[in-house]
Parts: sequence; C-alpha cells; structure tokens
Amino acid sequence: MTRWTEYHTPRTIEAALEALRASPDSAIIAGGTDLLLDLDQGRHPDVSSLIDISRIDSMRTIQAEDGYLTIGATIPLTRLLENSQISEHAPGLIEACNLIGGPQVRNVATLGGNVAHALPAGDGTIALLSHGAEAHLVSQGSGRWLALKDLFTGPGTVSFDRRRELITSLRFRLRRIGEGSAFKRVMRPQGVAIAILNMAVWMRCDDEGLILDARIAMGPGGPTPFLSLKAPEVLSGHKPDKRLVEKTAGVVLQEAHFRTSPHRSTQAYREHLVLPLLQRTLLTAYERACSYQISEVS
Repeated sequence: MTRWTEYHTPRTIEAALEALRASPDSAIIAGGTDLLLDLDQGRHPDVSSLIDISRIDSMRTIQAEDGYLTIGATIPLTRLLENSQISEHAPGLIEACNLIGGPQVRNVATLGGNVAHALPAGDGTIALLSHGAEAHLVSQGSGRWLALKDLFTGPGTVSFDRRRELITSLRFRLRRIGEGSAFKRVMRPQGVAIAILNMAVWMRCDDEGLILDARIAMGPGGPTPFLSLKAPEVLSGHKPDKRLVEKTAGVVLQEAHFRTSPHRSTQAYREHLVLPLLQRTLLTAYERACSYQISEVS
C-alpha cells in the first residue's frame, strides 16, 4: 500500500514551510529512522506527501555563540559524535547519541528527529532535557525558542503545531568551570532497542565540591520525557554520598510514573533500577563537574 504520493526536497526553511502549508496532511522527514517504520507498521496515518528537510544547509550547522551551543536539527548523529565542541560541552549528550541504534541508523538519524518524535525514553531527548535545552521553532514569518520541557504533551505528541512549525535547531548553554554531565541506560541484550530505563544528569559544583545546581532527566518516567522537579532541592549544598543518592532516588521515585511494558520491563523492575542507575550517572557527572577546566575547544 502506498503510504504517500509526493516527496519534496526543499533547500530552504521557507520552501519547507510552504510545502507544509500547501499540504497539511504531509509529514516532515529527515533521517526517517522512526517515521518510515511508523508508516510501514501502521503507527502513523498515511500522508499525502513527505517533506525531506535533510538538504537544508542552515539546519546542518553547529555554532558556539552568545553563551550557547546551537545544533542544527538535521545533522546526522554520526557527525555529532565526531564534533569536539559537543564532546567538550555536553559529554552526556555524546553518550546518549552513541547508544541510539547502530552505526547505520546513526549515519542518518538526527537529534531533531529524536526530539520531534516525542518518545518518553528518547535517548537524545533525555540528555538534552538534563542540559536545560531549548528548541527553535519556525513558522512562516516568525520564530521562537521553547524550553524542551514544555515541548511534550504525551507519548508522540507535542505542544507546537506540526502543520505549521518546524524544529530547526536545538541549543543549550556552554559548559562552565564546575559543570559536568553524564548519561547511562539499561537496555535489552540486543542493545539497539528502546531503553528499559535511561537517565541523564547535569550538575554544577563550587570549588569545594558542593553541588550548586542539578538536573535529573529519565525515560520512560511518565507519558512525556521526565525531568525531576524536586531532586535539585535535595542535592543542592551537598556532596554526593550513599545517603544523599538514596534520598534523591526516593524523591525521583515519588515523582515518576512507571508502567509495565509487555516488550521491555515491568513497573517494579524499573523502580528497582532507579537507585543503581542514579548512583552511576550522578557520580560520573559529579566527577566530571569537579575536574572540568575550560579548554581550548571552548
């Protein structure tokens, strides 16, 4: 069965928006590693056309400017993994992207696609969430930055109008002395499936090793990518030890809403994983934060 009848390859954002306006039941595609499977398996309704934005040069750049690192939404993950600026400023994001699919998938999959797909356990999304990232949304005649935490409304659903707006780039603040991040996940043996549970931690520490600020993101911890609201209060002003990690895990468990997945994990197993996964991820982020000095890459 034909899933679409037209295939557009615009070379500018404006042309992509015009194609989207002309065909409201079309779909945006970049790498296609999620969308094409969803169309083929009936998880996405058939569309009149696909709008391939992977050839828009302005959406394939990485820039450090005005205190932010901005990443084009359609850069293949393989290129992100090779980029020294991302390695320097967001080691947790590098760890997450390196676990998305296999090499063939990463050669075409994009960070923008990972975010736009809006899965509660998207690895790139969870890592970006811990970094306090924002998405740049563009419609005809306007553009706006939206905090990633405000982008999602449910599994696979978003707060912006897919018929009118595109995610063109993603950004987060450049790393400063005393900041670090990490990403870990527990997955099935084949290694390329959606995570049983993943976690990203970003933190900022003072020169005595006390935590000044932190963000803990996790998936799937509810119907949308999960960001703990209470964990920063628990961690602030302390150095991590066994008791603090246990207390933080308890708070995260109170906030999260796990469910049993027939293909991946029971609710009880995910709850059991929170403490050991938090201990590994938080301590790695803490070590990186305490040891980080700004290098020439910045």
